[in-house]
Amino acid sequence: MDPICINNYCFNHIHIWIQYHYAVPLFVEVAIEVFYPKDREANGLVMFNHGFLIGVDLLYYPKKIFGSFLNDTPLFGVHPSSFYNYSSALVENHWAMAYVTSTHMQAPGVPWTDFGGNPRVGQEAYAAASYLMRYGTTNEFYKAEKKYENTALYKPQEVEASRFMRSNNVVFAGHSVGGAHAQAAATGFEALQKIGAEQCKYFDPVIYDREFLPKYSERMSRWAPEERANPVGLVQLSPVDQKVPLIGPGMDKYRQALAEREMPMLMIVGECDSACLEDSTPPAWSADPGVETEFSQESPEGSDSWAVVANVKHGSHCGYLTQKSELCSVADLNSGACKKGTPTWKAGGEESLFTTELFKKFIDLYPDGGVFQGDFKKWIHSDFIKWLNRENPFGEIKLVPFDDGKYIQYASRGGCPPQEGKKKG
Repeated sequence: MDPICINNYCFNHIHIWIQYHYAVPLFVEVAIEVFYPKDREANGLVMFNHGFLIGVDLLYYPKKIFGSFLNDTPLFGVHPSSFYNYSSALVENHWAMAYVTSTHMQAPGVPWTDFGGNPRVGQEAYAAASYLMRYGTTNEFYKAEKKYENTALYKPQEVEASRFMRSNNVVFAGHSVGGAHAQAAATGFEALQKIGAEQCKYFDPVIYDREFLPKYSERMSRWAPEERANPVGLVQLSPVDQKVPLIGPGMDKYRQALAEREMPMLMIVGECDSACLEDSTPPAWSADPGVETEFSQESPEGSDSWAVVANVKHGSHCGYLTQKSELCSVADLNSGACKKGTPTWKAGGEESLFTTELFKKFIDLYPDGGVFQGDFKKWIHSDFIKWLNRENPFGEIKLVPFDDGKYIQYASRGGCPPQEGKKKG
């Protein structure tokens, strides 16, 4: 499609097929929504994995068959950006944001639905982000592939004109099961390959277009390092992990790998969010230090992990959304994490505004086109942490204090604790 541009930002929709590994006949259909600066000089990219409760269409398969004759697909009708529209957070620092959605054979009738625990979805997010680095906003990536150099297809200047990134730096982010999938993507290419091989989920992807006789890319391991996504941060909004036999081994190994990555990593949970605090396997976070959680795997006590967690008072599972989703609301119907009748934040309200501000301030951590400048102490003493580490960081949003009185928690590494504030940001 042609990009839609309003003021200084454009929107485009890209649709490709990904073969997870060049030697394994396993493919997935992927759609990418991307917001990027009109001047195509984005300083960085936020790649967002959506939660599983987006869109439902029992006529998916008939539409897909019919659409194959019209160059259409029902996947085009799934728009994560409608529910997670944090685009205003990008403008000040000239960043881009993309959303990836795909088809997964995990539930008959709703094949894009993903119930978590499948590292393949994180692999897709990484592949999609890398696609944007190498090819930009075009669907015709093959025009820059050397294998077509001696054919009429080869027009690398057109692909060059579609690129929009000044760097290959990516902050991976996600909500619900997407938060757990983002954990896998944020480990980077080498870890995705290593852990994927250990779990028989081999990863060295090849990109295909949507034609009957498709064109395809070089395998990703042969791309230049600067053409692949470079994870520089991670934002997890109420992450939910699962373990599904044969399909979803969970993200445990990826969280263990994240514990060794030196980059800003943030987890936000909601006080009343039973989906991530009780239903997730393991729970995202627990007040009981004896309980193994996603956060304790990311941030083992005494480790060098950069992971930080904060707990939103009266926070729900769907309060982050900028638009209400009836399906997502199901996760908040019978929350046992708070007393019955406790008012919680709703989609499109104050918590979604807080999330937009959170992304804006998180992006502030990165200089133009660069990575975070500093070590763990600079991260834990950064303006972002100072803003977050207070009772009332934004509007009417309040955080729940941890046992030590601070409003953030991280692995003990010695040194001075971060400064704390009391005023609203």
